[in-house]
Amino acid sequence: MRLATIDLGTNTVRLLVAEVAGAGRWRVVDTDQRVTRLGEGLAASGRLGEAPAARTAAVVAEYAARARRAGAERVTIVATSAVRVAANGREFASGLERATGEAVTIVSGEQEAALTLAGVLAGVGDPGGDSVVFDIGGGSTEYILARGSTAVAAASLRLGVVDLTERHPFPGPVEPGRFRALHDEIAERLAAEVPEPIRAAASVRLIGTAGTATTLAALDLGLVTYEPERIQGHILTRSAIERQLSSLGVLTVDERAALPCLEKGRADLIVPGIAIVLATLALLRVDRMVVSDWGLREGILLLKYVI
Repeated sequence: MRLATIDLGTNTVRLLVAEVAGAGRWRVVDTDQRVTRLGEGLAASGRLGEAPAARTAAVVAEYAARARRAGAERVTIVATSAVRVAANGREFASGLERATGEAVTIVSGEQEAALTLAGVLAGVGDPGGDSVVFDIGGGSTEYILARGSTAVAAASLRLGVVDLTERHPFPGPVEPGRFRALHDEIAERLAAEVPEPIRAAASVRLIGTAGTATTLAALDLGLVTYEPERIQGHILTRSAIERQLSSLGVLTVDERAALPCLEKGRADLIVPGIAIVLATLALLRVDRMVVSDWGLREGILLLKYVI
């Protein structure tokens, strides 16, 4: 059976079309992602803006049509943080349903975490010990403590790179004092909002997924074009992340945007993303993280959510 998933995030829309051969087994037919920044201005207004909603809807409709042309029998559209918190989120989802002819499911933070965990562990493997998976999104960051493949604690924080970028912009070179202020704000939020079982986890394997983590891996590997098979399972040390911050920090946002593998629309988001990563390493008292190219869209296939 050929199935498609569309992960409709606050910052990025992701498409996956796969030929599913059985539980947890599939062949990728088509995959793509595009930064549309649906959550632009959301933190200030509480609503999805007309322009970001229009450009996001256009990409979702394009991806749904593309999936059907690729032979997908079912197209599952899952909306996350921006759509679930916006006052007009359900109205936006209803408009998407009319435009695409497909159902749109708005998942809770807990459902998003479960789908992400399933996709991540399928991609990097389950070592049988404890792992903390974190997913930095445009409007939220999810943390999941897993014992083997079972989630034992999870939290979805309204802490995302779109809002942070709007409040802490770095259009030019990164000023150390302003970055420290951003990092300290994030660290305070994590200390107050991440559940104690996750904060207290010892000897834990930290796994990062989504755009910030995979972009840092691509930059660390020196990739000219994105190679998912090399990203999957790549180890990022704290020193490697700090080197990337130093390299990116001397550039303007336009110069960052010209770098290979720093996709259009992410050049201004990467600095707040790095701040979340470094604050997470400090919170969990670890000095490295595993990067997963797989995440929510793969989790949808694995758990057969609304399929």
